[in-house]
Amino acid sequence: MAAMTHDTRTNTQWGTGLGLAVLSASAFGLSGPLGRGLMETGWSAAAAVAARVLLAGLVLAPFAVLQLRGRTHLLRRNAGVVVGYGLVAVAGCQLAFFNAVARMEVGVALLVEYTAPVAVVGWLWLRHHQRPGRLTVLGALLAVVGLLLVLDLLSGARANVAGILWALGAMVGAAAYFVLSAREEDGLPGTALASGGLLLGGLVLLLAGAVGLVPFTASTAPAAFDGFTAPWWVPVVLLGVVTAALGYATGIAAIRRLGARLASFVALTEVLAALVFAWLLLGEAPRPVQLLGGVLTLLGVVVVRLGERRP
Repeated sequence: MAAMTHDTRTNTQWGTGLGLAVLSASAFGLSGPLGRGLMETGWSAAAAVAARVLLAGLVLAPFAVLQLRGRTHLLRRNAGVVVGYGLVAVAGCQLAFFNAVARMEVGVALLVEYTAPVAVVGWLWLRHHQRPGRLTVLGALLAVVGLLLVLDLLSGARANVAGILWALGAMVGAAAYFVLSAREEDGLPGTALASGGLLLGGLVLLLAGAVGLVPFTASTAPAAFDGFTAPWWVPVVLLGVVTAALGYATGIAAIRRLGARLASFVALTEVLAALVFAWLLLGEAPRPVQLLGGVLTLLGVVVVRLGERRP
């Protein structure tokens, strides 16, 4: 009976984690098309990211305060994790990604960024001796092949060296996001990690813009999308509340249920969500080979899931 109860709790945890991971990936997938719409009206990448993460941090702050009530020592004890999360996983990752989508198609930028699961697998193997099994390796290969098809450079997808370099920087930040979000042994609530990291990342971007390290411009002109326009504040609110606050909060919750390795592969569905949103908002219709790549990517995620050891 005890074993059956444990199995039920484990299956429920994994099912909930999977749902949260897909919700998080879908929310993140909306950020690129919305960010492109803002940047084409005169917003710099740093300004768009700062507005996004600061708003998200403020939205999550009340929930973090409630969870930390009487346990503020957890925040002090994990200050290094929060700082690393804010500087690398939030500010660095998002700034690099927005600079990438300013130079190439959203789906291509996401392809490069989301080689992060391979980096996560390598890190867990080298640092924590969590050697991947055969199914995990097979799933990773399928996912990489799928992403290469999504890239589809031979069919005219727009990419350049500077954009790819920025996307690689986003990949490092994304890998740090999965690894740091998986830390729950210190007891820091996920909303506290997200809110603290988002606020810190936003303040760093504001400071960088103030001293001239990065271009920092904004505009109140309407944002133009495929076939319609919207007031500037609409994409800003959506970026902050949906693509960041919801995305990071559900993402951390998912990672702590699934583990960094599996969650990083489930997060590859962000690429598919981004392709759909780019089609709807920017008119960037996915090509047949990209759709085939999406199917292979999802198949790779399923194989990685089958290769994960049950906790």
